[in-house]
Amino acid sequence: MDLKHKKSWTKHIDFIIIDLICLQLAFLFAYWIRHGVESNPYGISIYRNEALMLILVQLMAAVFSNNFKSVLRRGVYQEFVATFKQVALVTLGSTFYLFILKESMFYSRMTLVLTGAIYFVLSYIMRLVWKAIIRKRMKTRENRKALILVTTSDKVAQTMKTINERNYHNYMVTGLILLDVNKVGETMEGVEVVAYAKDAVNFVCRSWVDELYIDVDRSHYLPQSMLDAFNEMGVTVHLKLQGLENPYHRVQYVEKMMGVTVMTYTVNDMTPLGMFLKRGMDILGGLVGCVLTLLLTIIIGPIIKAKSPGPIFFSQTRVGKNGKHFKIYKFRSMYMDAEERKKELMAQNEVSDGMMFKMENDPRIIKGIGHFIRKTSLDEFPQFLNVIKGEMSLVGTRPPTTDEWVKYDLHHRLRMAMRPGITGLWQVSGRSDIKEFEEVVKLDAEYISKWNLGLDVKIILKTIAVMLKGDGAR
Repeated sequence: MDLKHKKSWTKHIDFIIIDLICLQLAFLFAYWIRHGVESNPYGISIYRNEALMLILVQLMAAVFSNNFKSVLRRGVYQEFVATFKQVALVTLGSTFYLFILKESMFYSRMTLVLTGAIYFVLSYIMRLVWKAIIRKRMKTRENRKALILVTTSDKVAQTMKTINERNYHNYMVTGLILLDVNKVGETMEGVEVVAYAKDAVNFVCRSWVDELYIDVDRSHYLPQSMLDAFNEMGVTVHLKLQGLENPYHRVQYVEKMMGVTVMTYTVNDMTPLGMFLKRGMDILGGLVGCVLTLLLTIIIGPIIKAKSPGPIFFSQTRVGKNGKHFKIYKFRSMYMDAEERKKELMAQNEVSDGMMFKMENDPRIIKGIGHFIRKTSLDEFPQFLNVIKGEMSLVGTRPPTTDEWVKYDLHHRLRMAMRPGITGLWQVSGRSDIKEFEEVVKLDAEYISKWNLGLDVKIILKTIAVMLKGDGAR
């Protein structure tokens, strides 16, 4: 799944919010300087209305003047000029409002001037500070997207130069796939050649790849089967070519990427507002969940210890969004030798294709407390920590284990095109009754392709109902 930026101003919603906070602080400080801190400006109608108008004018100035366009590329002086323009527009707009309503004679001129001056200082400083924070985060591997470049040997140098000069979207080129010569293991322009054409699909399927950037001349042959495979896996593809078919009916659109026009194919796209709301819901739900987890630990922890000596919590390496590994946390519901005994019990696996492990009356589960917390899904609560960390979402797809991951076919990887979740569509569809992995993949693919915030809320409500009834879990 790809985060689509439809309008330039939406790419910098964080700067707009920070600027809005600076403006309101400036208004408040200016009023206190003029009238004293004992008085509340929001309690006086003329000042309250002006405060609301400042919000509207600031948003209009930010959107229609594109004041935050290319904000990360601007230097100190350029930012100074851009900030001055924003402050000037807001000040003029608010002054015009007071003039039109003939309220300027009742509104303190000193407050108006101080608001503009303080707003300029706060906004300018916070822009520089926030840009420094973003740039620092962009330098860390954990906060960058893994980008694989698919091209030919004669285009590597120019394409890498473009990426290095115009890479403002937090991409980290982690490998090259060459279509014309086999130079696997060699380094070109500081990047390792990770695969040759015939091995490209298998490499992408098994590796951490967030996005693919294909830069191939029209004269060179790009196998349609390769493009089909990438789309089948749900990997976001940026294609610097036109006229290629999209047989999987994925979302596709033309956009600018690093200064060039590309055709982007993705299983679904998420607007910045949708991403913001989903992450906001995750953080809010994650905080509540962590508090509940703490309370459950006090109650459940001693019982787990008494029934089966060992740690209260269980951690395991799972495969997350786009193949990135992470540690998942749960209350331990199984005996300490569960992983070793799993190999012995594989013959009794109820999932015929072996892509997941399900077993009636699993002897590895701690008697009593283990069955209880699994039936009520209480063992999942520590995963709220994964949600806070950004490794999981409240709603998503089930993160597979590493041994399940290596068995995936191309279309199975589609499940990991979105951040995994504590609950999901298949969990509220009677997960104990689903014994075919392909059915799980079908439900996950349906969730990803039809995602919207309303669907998440619906699944969360159904999950609560399932937990209360104890249905669909073992």
